[in-house]
Amino acid sequence: MDRQAQRATIRAALANFPRERGTVEQERAGFEAYADSRPKDPRLVSDEVTLGGRPATRTRAGDGPTLLYLHGGGFVVGSGRTGAGLAGALAVRTGGTAYSLDYRLAPEHPHPAALEDALAAYRELRSVSGEISVAGDSAGGGLAVELLVAARQEGLPQPSAAAIFSPWADLTLSGESMRTRDGIDPLFTIDTLRWYAAKYAPGNEKEASPLFADLTGLAPLLVQVGNDEVLLDDAVRLAARAASDGVDVTLEVAQGLPHVYQNNYGRLDDADEALDRAAAFLTRPR
Repeated sequence: MDRQAQRATIRAALANFPRERGTVEQERAGFEAYADSRPKDPRLVSDEVTLGGRPATRTRAGDGPTLLYLHGGGFVVGSGRTGAGLAGALAVRTGGTAYSLDYRLAPEHPHPAALEDALAAYRELRSVSGEISVAGDSAGGGLAVELLVAARQEGLPQPSAAAIFSPWADLTLSGESMRTRDGIDPLFTIDTLRWYAAKYAPGNEKEASPLFADLTGLAPLLVQVGNDEVLLDDAVRLAARAASDGVDVTLEVAQGLPHVYQNNYGRLDDADEALDRAAAFLTRPR
């Protein structure tokens, strides 16, 4: 199948996702079912561990570098298991070990619970693994940047690098693409993101948004996003803010691709190539 046909197939599949929100429990079950539907890479060895006091799915491809992965799901759905696919895809490419953290979710645990869990996991990994890298997608991409800011504030060393896919960096939803990509994005609308934000950081959206943080001194950052996303401007503005604050940042905008298109590794050439570049970025000598 050529590249354009692959993209059309992925868009059609995403367009069939229900736009109406169910209950939190229904949304969580659906997200877990999607993760379970993805094929497992036979090159990976997986087990369940505890990291920073929280469950985490560990995937190992070799004795190479250590990665902390933060899953997407709007801070309301998802788990260490749902993030393990992308974490494992990166582990295969780096020949190392990835930990997909099962951080606490809203509305039971609103902001900053997820950040507290990510920081505790990062602190523990640093104590046993030395140098590590960080990655995350969607809400987990924004959380990864929050984590780097919190680590700097605590006086912890920065990771070697961070790669984030389609980050949700502005919970105030002020990006212009929230409107210009509405109806183009096959997965999300601004109302969808309002639903998540109201559960994660009600009345506290700006404080929970890494776009408005001081990013000075953060690790080298790779930001990948699809051009069709309502979250396009979150990624673009986050990269610009990082650059303004002196961060070594690389922004990749993929034309005609949707939210976290990297999730389609193995069936979308664009996804595999993006993950190849992300792994190379995370392991580049510095």
